[in-house]
Amino acid sequence: MYLPPHDPHVDDPMRFKPLFRVHLMERKSATVECMYGHRGPHNGHIQIVKKDEFSTKCNQTEHHRMSGGRQEEFRTWLREEWGRTLEDIFHEHMQELILMKFIYTSQYDNCLTYRRIYLPPSHPDDLIKPGLFKGTYGSHGLEIVMLSFHGKHARATKITGDPNIPAGQQTVEIDLMHRIQLPDVENLCNFNELSRIVLEVHEQVRQEQQQQEDRTEDGEGAGPPTAKVREPRHEEAAALQEQPVPFVLPVGVSSRNENYPRTCRMCFYGTGLIAGHGFTSPERTPGVFILFDEDRFGFIWLELKSFSLYSRVQATFRNADAPSPQAFEEMLKNIQSLTS
Repeated sequence: MYLPPHDPHVDDPMRFKPLFRVHLMERKSATVECMYGHRGPHNGHIQIVKKDEFSTKCNQTEHHRMSGGRQEEFRTWLREEWGRTLEDIFHEHMQELILMKFIYTSQYDNCLTYRRIYLPPSHPDDLIKPGLFKGTYGSHGLEIVMLSFHGKHARATKITGDPNIPAGQQTVEIDLMHRIQLPDVENLCNFNELSRIVLEVHEQVRQEQQQQEDRTEDGEGAGPPTAKVREPRHEEAAALQEQPVPFVLPVGVSSRNENYPRTCRMCFYGTGLIAGHGFTSPERTPGVFILFDEDRFGFIWLELKSFSLYSRVQATFRNADAPSPQAFEEMLKNIQSLTS
């Protein structure tokens, strides 16, 4: 299992934790050992469900228990998962979210089903190279998202989730046709000024979508789009790589990591997905996508007055490329349907 670094150190490398291992024996037989827990390897089982899907089961879950009971298990998990003790966490809401995650993840006892995911296909004109990124999500800690490009839009899909937004959902969608020109640093510090700029673009996008729907209902514009959207984006990227502009978070916007870049290349209008616990009442709300460099980007959630910083996962994965763009799109639909 690949785990994100401890919150909020988004630039640190991923962590690796063995969950099971297979011993190949003579005469085409094999033994499976579960590696979960702190009492050493023990008997497990692996079953191939179908193509690109398999399940693991621990046959000796008592090996996952600790002598100090659930309290010791929770404190050990907290130290390994978060790199801290319960006494370090003063925020009551954060304590509640962490406890929810422990209860949710520990109940499965390494009896899990795995499905293959593909890395997104890349194109020379993409804003940056697509792929996996670690991102800060407030009290939820660090989560893994997959950045992919889809013509006029880019999407960040959650690979790991939380009690509000589960894995498979599109956490951020970026409108690559609507650049946002940030004010100078002095005015950027004013949240109301940034909010005014973004909401103006938000209203413009809403009107354009309404006009498009009206034309479609009238029988116009139903054919395939013919406009080229990649060329100007590619030219803009080439120009702005040489001209980074100063960046600072507006006063009042919270960030788990204060060590964010102080210059950025460009910004776009986008929407972020928010919801209550249990993925209740989900809605897309306006925000700002900030491209810092080839390996880092950010998103300001206007409604939450919060900032997420994303840093590229540098680990390499073999045989992870999608066989075709269609196969990647189908995979995205499948993982989203699991939690919708």
